[in-house]
Amino acid sequence: MKTVLSAFALLLASSALSFAAEPAMVAEGAGGKMYTDAKGMTLYTYDKDSGGKSACNGDCAVNWPPLMAAADAKDEGEWTVVTRDDGSKMWAYEGKPLYTFIQDKKAGDVTGEGKGGVWHIAKAD
Repeated sequence: MKTVLSAFALLLASSALSFAAEPAMVAEGAGGKMYTDAKGMTLYTYDKDSGGKSACNGDCAVNWPPLMAAADAKDEGEWTVVTRDDGSKMWAYEGKPLYTFIQDKKAGDVTGEGKGGVWHIAKAD
């Protein structure tokens, strides 16, 4: 019985830890520390987003895929969950929704930096 309880406690602890993980990673790039998705792809912010709301929908989201969050994802400190116009969820950092860029082909690419004067690498402090 003790073994079963220990295994159950371990399972609960590991579940709690998985929810505490940040939705992005920090990588060192040409411009310093930046946020990336789980595949190492650079994350960007969009100047036209405001108030924790994504303004990048439709064709914009095809070229700038949002950093999607699970439907049951919860805010985690400076990481917040934003509901998109289509009802799906995405991650934001400090209220700024996060995106990857379709023209970035490999981890560490930063080809979206400065695009249209409104796209910027999500910098890690």
